[in-house]
Amino acid sequence: MTEVGEVFPLLHRREFLGAGAGLALASFRTFSARANPSSSRTKSCILVYLLGGPPQIDTFDPKPDAPAEVSGPFKSISTALPSVRICEHLPRLARLADRYALIRSVSHNNHNHTPMIYYTLTGRPVDRPAEDNDVRPPQRGDFPHLGAVLARFGTVPRGLPGFVAIPELAVRSSISGEFRRSRTPLRGGGAGFLGPRFDSLSVNGDPGMPDGIPALGPPAEVVAARQDRRAALLDLLDNRNPVRGRSQDFRELREQAVALTGANGIAAPLFTLDGELSRLRDRYGRDRFGRALLLARRLAEAGVPSIAVHFNEMTVCDGWDTHSKNFEALKSELLPMVDRSLSALLEDLDDRGMREQTLVMVMGEFGRTPKINAAAGRDHWGSCQSVMMAGGGVRGGQVIGSSDRIGAYPATDPIDPVDLHATAYHLMGLDPERTIHDALNRPYPISTGRVIPALVN
Repeated sequence: MTEVGEVFPLLHRREFLGAGAGLALASFRTFSARANPSSSRTKSCILVYLLGGPPQIDTFDPKPDAPAEVSGPFKSISTALPSVRICEHLPRLARLADRYALIRSVSHNNHNHTPMIYYTLTGRPVDRPAEDNDVRPPQRGDFPHLGAVLARFGTVPRGLPGFVAIPELAVRSSISGEFRRSRTPLRGGGAGFLGPRFDSLSVNGDPGMPDGIPALGPPAEVVAARQDRRAALLDLLDNRNPVRGRSQDFRELREQAVALTGANGIAAPLFTLDGELSRLRDRYGRDRFGRALLLARRLAEAGVPSIAVHFNEMTVCDGWDTHSKNFEALKSELLPMVDRSLSALLEDLDDRGMREQTLVMVMGEFGRTPKINAAAGRDHWGSCQSVMMAGGGVRGGQVIGSSDRIGAYPATDPIDPVDLHATAYHLMGLDPERTIHDALNRPYPISTGRVIPALVN
């Protein structure tokens, strides 16, 4: 059987979605279960990716006894766990510390954005790891994003995508002093050699709003009856074509496109927040990040295996890339936003009985320098970062690993980002050594890391 990825090897899912009022989506995705007989209770993974690199010392690994040029102006506060302290601007998360695990010794020896974005999302190094500004677009030879692998092997409910990105991973730029997300996708955000079927369905508009995914709705002139006639015509053509007519995979793909789009689609309402209680929407926050996490919960509740929130919409600094105004950006925007929305997500998952079936990972591409620079900022630092993991079989209420006295290097239990991938796959019921193949049929394990035993219940 000819694979869809072989038929359309160079197209991106985003480009094809806009054609044919969404029916063409059928050529890119499958709703059928993809060979994962695992008994794992974890069905969905929500990756909260803090683009730019969150500072470990000013978030989850404060160093109050370090010199002032390291510790900074923020104080630490106690948490629900004895002897564990985090930044004072994360009070809600401090009260929930028994529900998540902190890994304070995640380390890698590269300090550049694009290679580390690629590495922390795909688990493989890029071919030019020394370059800080490699902003080439995604390639079909790339290794797949963590979410694409989960979409490939996860059980995807009928009519729904397997991997949703809010928004897609993209280059950021400064326009007239204002930071904006460009329309140029970054390597590491797609399905790579797994093919366009497993690229993300990207919410590049406002999450939860009608313009969130314009391609989900047909043009105004394509009413439900007309779309039904189109579907019937396609079915007729399939039956008359002896090759395509025998392709059950193609039929399933087309059926998913019909289910995903149009007036009778089951997915379009899922991407709106209209049915959510006003007080819950307030609890998550009415900003873009809050809406993104609330939408992520809705998608996980519906059974979507992988949701990635690529958090990069800010005004004071370029996301979490706080080379200057680090403390101003953290105090006024970044930390309050994360504290409110992430704590709301953790509580909401608990309230709905979804904690064990939903894995939550919070990380960036690296940490930031212990020493504060002359612009009141912190610079790139791959040698140490802090990561949060919760739900989905994670053993919460603990800290794994530690950094040295100034948060520069792991002092105990150094953990490579690929170990986080291996652990996530394990929690999702996948063997990290499970094989995927590139376009030349060369085999690769889905992860080169090791499962972190202390994280697994």
